[in-house]
Amino acid sequence: MTNHWIDIKNADVVLIIGSNAAEHHPVSFKWIMRAKDNGAALIHVDPKFSRTSARCDYHVPLRSGTDIAFLGGMVNYILESNSYFHDYVINYTNASFIVGKGYDFKDGLFSGYDAKARKYDQSKWGFEKGPDGAPLRDATLKHERCVFNLMKKHYSRYTLKNVSDITGVSEENLLKVYKQFSATGKPDKAGTILYALGWTQHTVGVQNIRCSTLVQLLLGNIGVAGGGINALRGEPNVQGSTDHALLYHVLPGYIGLPLAPWQTLAQFNKANTPVTKIPNSANWWGNRPKYFASLLKGWFGEEAKPENDFCYGLLPKGEPGADYSYMYVMDKMYHGKIKGGFVFGVNPMNSFPNTNKMRKALDNLDWMVCAELHNSETTDNWHRPGVDPKKMKTEVFLLPSAHRVEKAGTISNSGRWLLWFDKAVEPAGEARNFADMFVPLINKLREMYKAEGGKLPEALLKMNWPEKYDPEEWTRRINGFFWADTKIGNRLYKKGDLVPAFGNLQADGTTSSLNWLYTGSYTEEEGNKSKRRDPTQTPMQAAIGLYPNWSWCWPVNRRILYNRASVDLNGKPYNPKKAVIEWDGKKWVGDVPDGPWAPQADTKNGKLAYIMTTDGYAQLYGPGRLDGPFPEHYEPAETPVAQHPFSKQLSSPVYKFHTSDMDKLAKAADPKYPIVLTTYSMTEHWCGGGETRNVPNLLEAEPQLYVEMSPELAKEKGIANGDGVIVESARGKVEAIAMVTVRIRPFKVMGKTVHLIGMPFAYGWTTPKCGDSTNRLTIVACDPNTTIPEAKACCVNIRKADKLTEIA
Repeated sequence: MTNHWIDIKNADVVLIIGSNAAEHHPVSFKWIMRAKDNGAALIHVDPKFSRTSARCDYHVPLRSGTDIAFLGGMVNYILESNSYFHDYVINYTNASFIVGKGYDFKDGLFSGYDAKARKYDQSKWGFEKGPDGAPLRDATLKHERCVFNLMKKHYSRYTLKNVSDITGVSEENLLKVYKQFSATGKPDKAGTILYALGWTQHTVGVQNIRCSTLVQLLLGNIGVAGGGINALRGEPNVQGSTDHALLYHVLPGYIGLPLAPWQTLAQFNKANTPVTKIPNSANWWGNRPKYFASLLKGWFGEEAKPENDFCYGLLPKGEPGADYSYMYVMDKMYHGKIKGGFVFGVNPMNSFPNTNKMRKALDNLDWMVCAELHNSETTDNWHRPGVDPKKMKTEVFLLPSAHRVEKAGTISNSGRWLLWFDKAVEPAGEARNFADMFVPLINKLREMYKAEGGKLPEALLKMNWPEKYDPEEWTRRINGFFWADTKIGNRLYKKGDLVPAFGNLQADGTTSSLNWLYTGSYTEEEGNKSKRRDPTQTPMQAAIGLYPNWSWCWPVNRRILYNRASVDLNGKPYNPKKAVIEWDGKKWVGDVPDGPWAPQADTKNGKLAYIMTTDGYAQLYGPGRLDGPFPEHYEPAETPVAQHPFSKQLSSPVYKFHTSDMDKLAKAADPKYPIVLTTYSMTEHWCGGGETRNVPNLLEAEPQLYVEMSPELAKEKGIANGDGVIVESARGKVEAIAMVTVRIRPFKVMGKTVHLIGMPFAYGWTTPKCGDSTNRLTIVACDPNTTIPEAKACCVNIRKADKLTEIA
């Protein structure tokens, strides 16, 4: 989230899209309703009507997988109606940058496309540079190749008719949403966009979010109270786990993964440290060498020295272009290229798409270690229905895991707040938390390397490794220490002192931090700031619900990112009644400013507002994405239509996919699979249900897999409410109970009726009589930037069942 939970109450318009916030993110909905109490308009855009829709001013159903068309239409409306916030667009975005002559867009493809390799040459999308190497700008926005005019041309195709034809949303409803949300493009108004996995789990998931960025930047809704683009996470620590590198392509603090061509630290730093020619750009990622050296120092301690590249050579290196995400791991497993593995904190045999393939893949392992609260579809894969356990070769080790209330430590919530949780009770029996499994395992491996040797023992033996796990100590390590006496300003920090802020981290080995974003979360003066529960505010902070002394927020306790874009060039708030920060002539007051520099009008001491972009401006035009510098509508990998009105390119030309015998795709507009399936969570069962299906009252409340469908589709198929049905895709079939409901309605798409059905993914065969995984239907077709699979849109058919075997 660019903002935080409480800040939602400051919005004048709340657009919830790709999320059923009321049922799945009730904490967010408390503040959504507070915004409504304050007079805000609430809009819900989602394929089905839900409890969220019921509390909003109106619900706009759209066909799953058409969000970019919907938002692209809003971009077009904002530009054509002159609803954009002119000063914000000029001062804080790259609208005025002039794009190089290599850029082009034709028939759904950007320039530089290699059809054989299915990838773009992104160098074709660069900016035109001046003699000093800085991007050329035209502040009048008249140059035909300035970003503003290219964007206007690009989205001119997204007319009300075209958007309506492909999304299934009426022109009347489109215009209603566009007018209401675009009205926030004024200094004293703010609109927020809230999204969840309904946006990300698509082959264009990243560009869905990018398109919302265009809307919010044009309207001046980033950096302001009640604004932002805010992800509603499905679990309490998704933000923290990604910050600390749960994702394969980054190290903690979003430092890129070392690759094979970068064999030295100098090579890594050269390739990963951006340089700007714009003198008043903060270019904060220019500090990456400091953060990486401090990370290496945290990992290897006294062994990390300048003369040995701080042990950089001991790190594994990825291959350029290689994908190490879980979808590719499972594909390698399916092809017998992986012998064993650890599965912690996930139930892939239920929650991963194309689950039939996933289960076959797991059969190829020689061994598997699982840590779980309960037996699951993954731990028990070897005796799933239809399989003879005696013929399964995998040796499974099931380690009993502690529950989250049985361990202490921190989580980082969606709003980036770092919060400490005490242990409520001791784990039962032999259960342990993950760290108390992992640390002894590493200790054992270190003992074996010391005694027996082996390949590259230094990688383990040189680590700054504890003998026991202590969450409080790890919180200090994450913050970071001084490793030598260091004078900063007028203060001398002694060796062993905690580093007070990431601005103090050094590239010479005198500091450590296991995550630079969290430096400042544990200080000598205040201790562990995640434990703070002080509601004290200044009157200015109280006006917008900013609680700076309640817990701690990365980075440097800043609650609203890019908040220096909430003021004019002289540092005065665009909206004084909901001011985030203000320049008092000497310093900023309010929130922690996004950089301490003077306002931009001070040409000597000021800095541009968007400190994390190389050239200091927010990116309406973003050449760093693998699928284009502007979001463009492409159909899902499986689609009920053979064409769309925006171009000749049907689906994304660069989405990722596999080609095994179990990765089958229905062809476009396939009459065998004419119905769109979307999947979702539910209130009573958490995610894949592995935990909640073991809670009797929750299972009683929602005992069986069901499929929601419209009365029109039910009539067409001869299905009555409560009937058993079979849902089938090109990859498998699933049994479910029919729920015939007006919450789902047919769509008129490209002149024909398209039906959509919805199913939760919370059920699995280990719970008797509840049905098996919906994900046996879904598809491994992935976003090219993140490899997140398209679980929210695939094509199926449905029929009434003669009898059911999985639900009885």
